[in-house]
Amino acid sequence: MPKQPTTYVVDVPVATIWTEPESPREIDHPGTLNPMDLDTWYDQMSKEERLALAQENLVQSQLLYGEEVIVDEVKNSWAKVIAIKQPSKKDPRGYPGWVPMIQLKEVSIGDWYREKIALIEKKTAILYDLEDKPLLNLSYLTYLPVIEEKAEDIVVQAPQGEAIFKKADVSIHDAIRKVPNGDGKSIVKVGEQFLGLDYFWGGMSAFGYDCSGFAYNMHKVNGYEIPRDATDQAKDGEEVPLDQLETGDLIFFAYEEGKGNIHHVGIYYGDGKMIHSPSTGKGIEIIELAGTKYETELCAARRYYQSAGDA
Repeated sequence: MPKQPTTYVVDVPVATIWTEPESPREIDHPGTLNPMDLDTWYDQMSKEERLALAQENLVQSQLLYGEEVIVDEVKNSWAKVIAIKQPSKKDPRGYPGWVPMIQLKEVSIGDWYREKIALIEKKTAILYDLEDKPLLNLSYLTYLPVIEEKAEDIVVQAPQGEAIFKKADVSIHDAIRKVPNGDGKSIVKVGEQFLGLDYFWGGMSAFGYDCSGFAYNMHKVNGYEIPRDATDQAKDGEEVPLDQLETGDLIFFAYEEGKGNIHHVGIYYGDGKMIHSPSTGKGIEIIELAGTKYETELCAARRYYQSAGDA
Protein backbone atom coordinates (compact mmCIF):
# COMPACT_ATOMS: atom_id res chain seq x y z
CA MET A 1 0.00 0.00 0.00
CA PRO A 2 1.44 3.40 -0.95
CA LYS A 3 2.35 5.74 1.89
CA GLN A 4 -0.28 8.37 2.64
CA PRO A 5 0.84 11.96 2.01
CA THR A 6 1.92 13.78 5.16
CA THR A 7 2.73 17.25 6.42
CA TYR A 8 4.43 18.67 9.50
CA VAL A 9 2.64 20.60 12.25
CA VAL A 10 3.72 22.14 15.55
CA ASP A 11 3.42 19.82 18.56
CA VAL A 12 3.92 22.33 21.42
CA PRO A 13 1.77 25.31 22.48
CA VAL A 14 4.33 27.80 21.10
CA ALA A 15 7.36 26.86 19.00
CA THR A 16 9.99 29.55 18.57
CA ILE A 17 11.57 29.96 15.13
CA TRP A 18 15.27 30.44 15.77
CA THR A 19 17.72 32.08 13.39
CA GLU A 20 20.11 29.10 13.53
CA PRO A 21 20.23 25.79 15.44
CA GLU A 22 23.05 27.33 17.49
CA SER A 23 20.94 30.36 18.49
CA PRO A 24 19.36 29.08 21.75
CA ARG A 25 21.39 29.84 24.86
CA GLU A 26 21.48 27.68 27.99
CA ILE A 27 18.72 29.81 29.51
CA ASP A 28 16.52 29.08 26.46
CA HIS A 29 16.59 25.31 26.97
CA PRO A 30 13.06 25.09 28.50
CA GLY A 31 11.69 26.70 25.32
CA THR A 32 13.24 24.06 23.05
CA LEU A 33 11.75 20.95 24.67
CA ASN A 34 8.62 18.84 24.17
CA PRO A 35 6.84 19.01 26.55
CA MET A 36 8.06 22.58 26.88
CA ASP A 37 7.99 24.89 29.89
CA LEU A 38 7.09 28.24 28.36
CA ASP A 39 6.33 29.93 31.68
CA THR A 40 9.70 28.97 33.17
CA TRP A 41 11.56 30.11 30.06
CA TYR A 42 9.81 33.47 29.90
CA ASP A 43 9.93 34.12 33.65
CA GLN A 44 13.59 33.28 34.25
CA MET A 45 14.93 35.64 31.56
CA SER A 46 16.17 39.04 32.68
CA LYS A 47 15.39 42.13 30.64
CA GLU A 48 18.92 42.03 29.22
CA GLU A 49 18.52 38.38 28.20
CA ARG A 50 15.21 39.18 26.52
CA LEU A 51 16.81 42.13 24.71
CA ALA A 52 19.54 39.84 23.40
CA LEU A 53 16.95 37.78 21.50
CA ALA A 54 16.67 40.77 19.16
CA GLN A 55 20.04 42.46 19.51
CA GLU A 56 21.95 39.24 18.81
CA ASN A 57 19.48 38.14 16.10
CA LEU A 58 18.61 34.89 17.89
CA VAL A 59 14.85 34.67 17.25
CA GLN A 60 12.82 35.21 14.07
CA SER A 61 9.17 34.43 14.91
CA GLN A 62 6.96 31.85 16.60
CA LEU A 63 4.43 29.18 15.64
CA LEU A 64 1.26 28.05 17.40
CA TYR A 65 0.20 24.50 18.19
CA GLY A 66 -1.04 22.73 15.07
CA GLU A 67 0.42 25.36 12.71
CA GLU A 68 1.60 23.74 9.48
CA VAL A 69 5.15 24.14 8.21
CA ILE A 70 7.27 23.01 5.29
CA VAL A 71 10.39 21.16 6.41
CA ASP A 72 13.19 22.01 3.99
CA GLU A 73 16.07 20.36 5.80
CA VAL A 74 16.84 18.35 8.91
CA LYS A 75 20.18 19.04 10.59
CA ASN A 76 20.92 16.83 13.59
CA SER A 77 17.90 17.45 15.87
CA TRP A 78 16.76 20.64 14.11
CA ALA A 79 14.41 21.33 11.20
CA LYS A 80 14.75 24.22 8.77
CA VAL A 81 11.13 25.25 8.29
CA ILE A 82 8.92 27.61 6.36
CA ALA A 83 5.94 29.03 8.28
CA ILE A 84 3.51 29.03 5.38
CA LYS A 85 0.88 31.23 7.09
CA GLN A 86 3.35 34.03 7.85
CA PRO A 87 4.08 35.98 4.62
CA SER A 88 7.63 37.34 4.43
CA LYS A 89 10.03 38.87 1.94
CA LYS A 90 12.61 36.38 3.25
CA ASP A 91 10.99 33.51 1.31
CA PRO A 92 8.02 33.55 -1.10
CA ARG A 93 6.60 30.47 0.63
CA GLY A 94 6.50 32.02 4.12
CA TYR A 95 8.68 32.79 7.12
CA PRO A 96 11.92 30.76 7.35
CA GLY A 97 13.99 29.64 10.31
CA TRP A 98 14.90 26.70 12.55
CA VAL A 99 12.75 24.74 15.02
CA PRO A 100 13.71 21.76 17.21
CA MET A 101 12.55 18.64 15.39
CA ILE A 102 11.09 17.36 18.66
CA GLN A 103 8.55 20.22 18.55
CA LEU A 104 7.13 19.07 15.20
CA LYS A 105 4.89 16.14 14.35
CA GLU A 106 4.40 14.44 10.99
CA VAL A 107 0.67 13.92 10.39
CA SER A 108 -1.46 12.48 7.61
CA ILE A 109 -2.86 15.10 5.23
CA GLY A 110 -6.08 13.11 5.20
CA ASP A 111 -6.41 13.61 8.96
CA TRP A 112 -5.32 17.24 8.91
CA TYR A 113 -7.38 18.70 6.08
CA ARG A 114 -11.03 18.57 7.12
CA GLU A 115 -14.15 20.56 6.32
CA LYS A 116 -14.00 22.84 9.38
CA ILE A 117 -11.59 24.25 11.96
CA ALA A 118 -12.07 25.17 15.62
CA LEU A 119 -10.40 28.52 16.40
CA ILE A 120 -9.56 29.69 19.94
CA GLU A 121 -10.96 33.19 20.42
CA LYS A 122 -10.25 33.47 24.14
CA LYS A 123 -6.82 34.56 25.41
CA THR A 124 -6.05 30.92 26.18
CA ALA A 125 -8.01 27.68 26.20
CA ILE A 126 -7.43 24.17 27.49
CA LEU A 127 -7.16 21.23 25.12
CA TYR A 128 -8.53 18.05 26.77
CA ASP A 129 -8.05 14.38 26.05
CA LEU A 130 -11.04 12.14 25.31
CA GLU A 131 -11.41 11.43 29.05
CA ASP A 132 -11.76 15.15 29.73
CA LYS A 133 -8.33 15.49 31.32
CA PRO A 134 -6.40 18.71 30.53
CA LEU A 135 -3.60 18.24 28.03
CA LEU A 136 -2.30 21.71 27.10
CA ASN A 137 -3.01 25.38 27.68
CA LEU A 138 -3.13 26.89 24.18
CA SER A 139 -2.94 30.43 22.85
CA TYR A 140 -5.46 32.72 21.28
CA LEU A 141 -5.81 31.96 17.54
CA THR A 142 -4.65 28.37 17.77
CA TYR A 143 -6.86 26.30 15.47
CA LEU A 144 -7.31 22.59 14.83
CA PRO A 145 -9.34 20.50 12.34
CA VAL A 146 -12.83 19.55 13.53
CA ILE A 147 -13.78 15.86 13.64
CA GLU A 148 -17.16 16.13 15.37
CA GLU A 149 -19.34 18.75 17.03
CA LYS A 150 -21.13 17.66 20.21
CA ALA A 151 -23.47 19.48 22.59
CA GLU A 152 -20.73 21.03 24.72
CA ASP A 153 -17.52 19.69 23.15
CA ILE A 154 -15.73 19.92 19.83
CA VAL A 155 -13.70 16.83 18.95
CA VAL A 156 -10.62 17.96 17.04
CA GLN A 157 -7.62 16.43 15.33
CA ALA A 158 -4.57 17.30 17.39
CA PRO A 159 -1.00 16.40 16.43
CA GLN A 160 -0.99 13.49 18.89
CA GLY A 161 -4.52 12.27 17.97
CA GLU A 162 -8.11 13.11 18.82
CA ALA A 163 -8.73 15.68 21.53
CA ILE A 164 -11.43 18.05 22.77
CA PHE A 165 -12.07 21.77 22.98
CA LYS A 166 -14.95 23.10 25.05
CA LYS A 167 -17.46 24.65 22.65
CA ALA A 168 -17.50 27.90 24.64
CA ASP A 169 -13.77 28.41 23.98
CA VAL A 170 -13.76 28.24 20.17
CA SER A 171 -15.51 29.39 17.03
CA ILE A 172 -16.08 27.12 14.02
CA HIS A 173 -15.11 28.13 10.49
CA ASP A 174 -14.72 26.46 7.10
CA ALA A 175 -11.03 27.45 7.08
CA ILE A 176 -8.74 30.05 8.64
CA ARG A 177 -9.04 32.08 5.45
CA LYS A 178 -12.84 31.98 5.85
CA VAL A 179 -12.88 33.80 9.21
CA PRO A 180 -15.35 36.72 8.75
CA ASN A 181 -13.79 40.09 7.95
CA GLY A 182 -13.94 42.76 10.62
CA ASP A 183 -13.43 46.49 10.22
CA GLY A 184 -10.84 48.78 11.80
CA LYS A 185 -12.78 49.16 15.04
CA SER A 186 -12.95 45.37 15.37
CA ILE A 187 -9.16 45.15 15.01
CA VAL A 188 -8.70 47.65 17.84
CA LYS A 189 -11.36 46.05 20.03
CA VAL A 190 -9.75 42.59 20.01
CA GLY A 191 -6.41 44.19 20.79
CA GLU A 192 -7.74 45.84 23.96
CA GLN A 193 -8.00 42.49 25.76
CA PHE A 194 -4.20 42.23 25.73
CA LEU A 195 -3.48 45.55 27.44
CA GLY A 196 -0.56 45.03 29.85
CA LEU A 197 0.70 41.83 28.18
CA ASP A 198 4.50 41.80 28.24
CA TYR A 199 6.34 42.39 24.98
CA PHE A 200 8.32 39.42 23.67
CA TRP A 201 10.68 39.68 20.68
CA GLY A 202 9.39 37.42 17.88
CA GLY A 203 6.24 36.80 19.94
CA MET A 204 3.18 35.46 18.15
CA SER A 205 1.04 34.23 21.01
CA ALA A 206 -1.17 35.41 23.86
CA PHE A 207 1.81 34.68 26.13
CA GLY A 208 3.71 37.59 24.52
CA TYR A 209 3.63 39.55 21.24
CA ASP A 210 6.18 41.76 19.55
CA CYS A 211 4.95 44.88 17.73
CA SER A 212 4.39 43.31 14.30
CA GLY A 213 3.18 40.01 15.80
CA PHE A 214 0.49 41.95 17.65
CA ALA A 215 -0.55 43.74 14.44
CA TYR A 216 -0.48 40.46 12.47
CA ASN A 217 -2.63 38.53 14.93
CA MET A 218 -5.24 41.25 15.53
CA HIS A 219 -5.74 41.27 11.75
CA LYS A 220 -5.77 37.47 11.58
CA VAL A 221 -8.69 37.13 13.99
CA ASN A 222 -10.56 39.61 11.81
CA GLY A 223 -10.06 37.57 8.65
CA TYR A 224 -6.96 39.24 7.16
CA GLU A 225 -3.62 37.60 6.45
CA ILE A 226 -0.96 40.30 6.42
CA PRO A 227 2.86 40.11 6.29
CA ARG A 228 4.63 39.01 9.46
CA ASP A 229 7.22 41.80 9.83
CA ALA A 230 6.72 45.56 10.13
CA THR A 231 8.96 46.37 7.15
CA ASP A 232 6.85 44.08 4.95
CA GLN A 233 3.58 45.32 6.45
CA ALA A 234 4.58 48.87 5.46
CA LYS A 235 4.88 47.88 1.79
CA ASP A 236 1.60 46.01 1.33
CA GLY A 237 -2.05 46.90 1.90
CA GLU A 238 -3.52 50.28 0.95
CA GLU A 239 -1.39 53.37 1.46
CA VAL A 240 -3.03 55.92 3.77
CA PRO A 241 -2.05 59.61 3.99
CA LEU A 242 -0.93 60.46 7.51
CA ASP A 243 -3.56 63.19 7.80
CA GLN A 244 -6.35 60.73 6.94
CA LEU A 245 -5.82 58.02 9.54
CA GLU A 246 -8.78 55.91 10.62
CA THR A 247 -9.20 53.45 13.48
CA GLY A 248 -7.48 50.15 12.66
CA ASP A 249 -4.86 51.54 10.28
CA LEU A 250 -1.29 50.34 10.81
CA ILE A 251 1.12 53.18 11.51
CA PHE A 252 4.87 52.85 11.10
CA PHE A 253 7.84 54.51 12.76
CA ALA A 254 11.40 54.97 11.52
CA TYR A 255 14.71 56.06 12.93
CA GLU A 256 16.15 59.50 12.10
CA GLU A 257 12.82 61.24 12.77
CA GLY A 258 10.98 59.10 10.23
CA LYS A 259 13.62 59.19 7.49
CA GLY A 260 15.58 56.03 8.38
CA ASN A 261 14.70 52.35 8.61
CA ILE A 262 11.31 51.30 9.97
CA HIS A 263 11.66 49.84 13.46
CA HIS A 264 8.13 49.77 14.88
CA VAL A 265 4.43 49.38 14.04
CA GLY A 266 1.29 50.24 15.99
CA ILE A 267 -2.44 50.20 15.32
CA TYR A 268 -4.13 53.59 15.11
CA TYR A 269 -6.68 53.77 17.92
CA GLY A 270 -8.41 57.00 16.89
CA ASP A 271 -8.25 60.49 18.44
CA GLY A 272 -4.49 60.74 18.00
CA LYS A 273 -3.77 57.51 19.92
CA MET A 274 -2.34 54.12 19.08
CA ILE A 275 -2.45 50.66 20.64
CA HIS A 276 0.82 48.78 20.34
CA SER A 277 3.27 46.33 21.87
CA PRO A 278 6.11 48.78 22.56
CA SER A 279 9.38 47.11 23.55
CA THR A 280 11.10 44.66 25.89
CA GLY A 281 10.24 45.46 29.50
CA LYS A 282 6.91 47.08 28.64
CA GLY A 283 3.38 45.83 28.05
CA ILE A 284 0.77 46.46 25.37
CA GLU A 285 -0.61 49.96 25.87
CA ILE A 286 -2.74 52.74 24.41
CA ILE A 287 -0.87 56.05 24.20
CA GLU A 288 -1.26 59.55 22.81
CA LEU A 289 1.16 60.12 19.93
CA ALA A 290 1.51 63.85 20.57
CA GLY A 291 4.58 64.77 22.55
CA THR A 292 6.26 61.36 22.23
CA LYS A 293 9.15 60.11 20.12
CA TYR A 294 6.54 58.35 17.99
CA GLU A 295 5.12 61.66 16.83
CA THR A 296 8.44 62.61 15.22
CA GLU A 297 9.17 59.09 13.92
CA LEU A 298 5.78 58.49 12.26
CA CYS A 299 6.56 57.82 8.59
CA ALA A 300 3.81 55.74 6.91
CA ALA A 301 0.39 54.15 7.29
CA ARG A 302 -1.31 51.18 5.63
CA ARG A 303 -4.85 49.82 5.69
CA TYR A 304 -5.63 46.14 5.34
CA TYR A 305 -9.18 45.99 6.61
CA GLN A 306 -12.41 46.60 4.72
CA SER A 307 -14.87 49.23 5.84
CA ALA A 308 -18.33 48.06 6.84
CA GLY A 309 -19.68 49.11 3.46
CA ASP A 310 -17.01 47.18 1.56
CA ALA A 311 -17.05 43.97 3.60
